[in-house]
Amino acid sequence: MSRSLGVALVQHHATTLSAFAEHLRASTAAHPQMRLWVYPELHLDTPVGTPDIERLARPLDDERFARLAALAAELGIWLVPGTFFERSDSGRVHNTALVFGPDGEVRATYRKIFPWRPAEACAPGAEFTVFDLPGYGRIGISICYDIWFPEHARHLAWAGADLILNLVQTNTSDREQELAIVRGNAIMNQVWIASVNAAAPTGRGRSLVVDPDGAIRMQSSTAEQQILTSVVDFDQVSAVRRFGTAGVSRPWAQLRADDAPIELPLYAGRISPETWAPRGAEAGE
Repeated sequence: MSRSLGVALVQHHATTLSAFAEHLRASTAAHPQMRLWVYPELHLDTPVGTPDIERLARPLDDERFARLAALAAELGIWLVPGTFFERSDSGRVHNTALVFGPDGEVRATYRKIFPWRPAEACAPGAEFTVFDLPGYGRIGISICYDIWFPEHARHLAWAGADLILNLVQTNTSDREQELAIVRGNAIMNQVWIASVNAAAPTGRGRSLVVDPDGAIRMQSSTAEQQILTSVVDFDQVSAVRRFGTAGVSRPWAQLRADDAPIELPLYAGRISPETWAPRGAEAGE
């Protein structure tokens, strides 16, 4: 049975909820094969000027999120509508991604662990997030600056992610470096990564989809608004890990049972053979 999924990255600038819903309805009608729709960071929470996060933040039971859930159910799609300023029970504000299933239920939430300091005032999250897409595989979420920290993508891959969604709002000159980082993380972890950036004037665009071999499957070369469609073959993850990147390198099969643990002084931890391979994934013999 094929585990190929149509994925749409919507490279658009910030917008309102009503305009978002209208555009999504038209887009899904034009691209009915796409089952997972992904939008950039803070797509619906980016007002003109410096955002007042204390005013914009809302709890996850806010009516706005109920409207997005109903929209996903109406269209029968998996929907990642970007990220939002979330007011947590503790009162702190987080930059949070939500995933809505085709049944209208919230299937996953993730609070950005590495806010872009000093510009981003949100409190950091503390947990990595992966969720299952029944019939396909497991998906991990990262938000913008998270991708700069190799520990983030590594932990998502270790937790079984076949595909990492990287939601971005980069309007600075380092988008070029981010493209290299995205591709490097895909290669090192042998996972799919889909990085969707906001379009101008909110961001610099240049969204892309990279496969577990590191090949760019789809890429925008501009900052203009557009929809990038791609097909993600979840089975390619296990194939690349089994045969090696480019048929050569198998980092997830590096350690043997009789190897001594490798101490990691930076983390006060270690890499151990018995815990090295990704959960529920075939890393090769």
